[in-house]
This record gives sequence, structure tokens and C-alpha cells, in this order.
Amino acid sequence: MNTENTVNDLNSRLLSAIPAGLAGVRHDLDNTFRAILQGGIEKMNLVSREEFDVQRAVLARTRAKLAALEARIAELEQQHSPDR
Repeated sequence: MNTENTVNDLNSRLLSAIPAGLAGVRHDLDNTFRAILQGGIEKMNLVSREEFDVQRAVLARTRAKLAALEARIAELEQQHSPDR
């Protein structure tokens, strides 16, 4: 879910909770809620699911390369150990 959809969803929920007697200020509240929600989400410094998945894949590849390098170092250390 992108930020705009999240803001719209939360804003709709807030607006639906407004009592009927405050319908005259609904437009003002809509703008206020939207600005507050957008600002709050931006302060959280969130990433999209797509960006998260890309970074997770990068991390998985990095871990695999690290494991291969560690295994190779262990192999080379064994080959050159003084016990041989």
C-alpha cells in the first residue's frame, strides 16, 4: 500500500467518525487530517514494500557471498596451516 492510499484510508476513517452535527467543518477537518497524517507518515521515514523487498534480496545475495568467502578463507587457512 502506498503512502497516498494509506493517508486516504486513514483520513476516510477519521472523517466517518465525525458526528453529523459537525458536517459544516468536515472540509476543514478533511484538510487538517490529511496534512497531519501525511506529515506523520513522512516523519516515520518509511520505505515502500517494493524497496524493502529489493533491499532484502540485496542482503540475501550479500550474505551468500560472505558465506562463500568465509568458506574459501577457511579452506585456504587449512591448506596453509603449520600442522600440515
